[in-house]
Parts: sequence; structure tokens; C-alpha cells
Amino acid sequence: MKVTQIRNATLIIEYGGSRFLIDPMLAPKESMPGFAGTANEHLRNPTVGLPGPLEQIVDVDAVIVTHTHTDHWDETAAEAIPAGLPVFAQHFSDRALIRDAGYVSLEDGAVHHVEDKVFSDVRVLTGNPEFQGVKLRKVPGQHGSDTALQFAYDGLQEVCGVVFSHPDEKTLYLAGDTVWNDYVAANIATYRPEVIILNAGDAQVPGLGNIIMNADEVRAVCEAAPAATIIASHFEAVNHGVATRRELREYLAAHGLSDRVLVPEDGETCAL
Repeated sequence: MKVTQIRNATLIIEYGGSRFLIDPMLAPKESMPGFAGTANEHLRNPTVGLPGPLEQIVDVDAVIVTHTHTDHWDETAAEAIPAGLPVFAQHFSDRALIRDAGYVSLEDGAVHHVEDKVFSDVRVLTGNPEFQGVKLRKVPGQHGSDTALQFAYDGLQEVCGVVFSHPDEKTLYLAGDTVWNDYVAANIATYRPEVIILNAGDAQVPGLGNIIMNADEVRAVCEAAPAATIIASHFEAVNHGVATRRELREYLAAHGLSDRVLVPEDGETCAL
């Protein structure tokens, strides 16, 4: 297994002989507005560029989109990814949006479309499909606290995680955009993953708190899965992510967790 941090939550996971592109946010630096109503909304997204050529990033066997916020599926991704490439979506609503090259803008809540682009092989993760021998199990997550979901569901919407399994690989749990909660605890208890990828950049909505994990929640995952290797992703690329990699590394060192949690830079590959 190899996990390459591209930017934000965008990863390339090499697993069971296949290359999966995860949550592609591929837009040029500062080409999109900040997310309205979130921390540092005056900043433009993405706040940093891609670490390598776009054509290499999309040279994969399949794409997985955990949800269709524009920092996980954007116009550039819809333009750059080949129309015949298999794409996995969390449910039929996202399948329909991706199939017709749609993407959601969190600035105005509207669905936009790439002109004359139709993806011919969009599949749903419901039903736990297999891809070239890799089992993909959709598991739940929650994009913020219960209070945040009650007050801002239209913006936060549904999200999912994915558990990867293959006879020749360690079990991998991609948690997606979720906070630490009973869903995550149950996923860990049920599947006992040996590798866990967390979106841990502490994205903040003023008045509603964090909508992805923060350092304390990374520590909670370490305690729930004491034998697992953790990879922390979703840093330093969007306006509302307030945590830095350096801050998380300092926190991990202070709590004796540096050997448990990998915090890769953009472009860095973790071999597991």
C-alpha cells in the first residue's frame, strides 16, 4: 500500500494493484472564492498549488468521491478526469451530479456543469462494490457536530468514509470529512483497520465549531485503534482549515504519538 498526499483531501492510494484518486480538488491556486460563512472566508481557494503535473495526478484506475463539496470534487477535476474512468460516489444523488459533470459551489449552493461532459461509468458505493479485487465498503461519518448538522445541513450535507480490503493488503479506513463521533468509533471497532486516513485540518465554521477532525480527535482515534498507523490529511489548502501540519506534529510529540501518526507534506508518499 502507498498513500500519496496530493493537496487538501486529494490523495492517490495504491492498493491491491490499483491506483485510486481520492476526492480530487484540482483547481489552480486561488482560482475559487473562499467558502462563505467559514473561517478566513476572505482567502481564495485553493491556497496552494498542486505538487505535480495534472496529467500525472489523473493517471489512475478509478476515482472515489466521498462527497461533492468543491474541495473534494471541483470543475477542474470534472474537466481533467477522462470521461470513461470509473468514478465511485457515495449515493445516487452524487452519482447523478458527477455523471453529468456537475459540481457543487459552496459559495452559492448551486450545481454547476462542465459543458458537454458526461461520465459513462459512475458507480455508487452503496452495496459495497469490488474493483479489480479490492472491496470498497461505504461507512458513515458526520461533517460536524450534531448541532452543526441541525443548523447547517444544507451546506454540510452527507458524507461518507470507505474501508478498503484485499487479501494481500492491510485493511485501510479512509474516514473522509468527519469529526470524531460514534460513527467513527463503530467503524474502527467493526473493521479493525490497520491503517486509518483522517482529514484533520480543523476546518472551522464560526459559531458551529470544527467540521473535520482536530488534534484532540486525532488522539481519540489513536486511543480507539492502538495498533493502527494513522495518516493525517486535509491541511493548509483551503481557507477554513485553521490547523497546520507543524501544530499537529507538535501536539503529537507532546502526547507521545509521533510514531503513530504520519503527517505527509503535499507530494509525499507513505509506504505501509
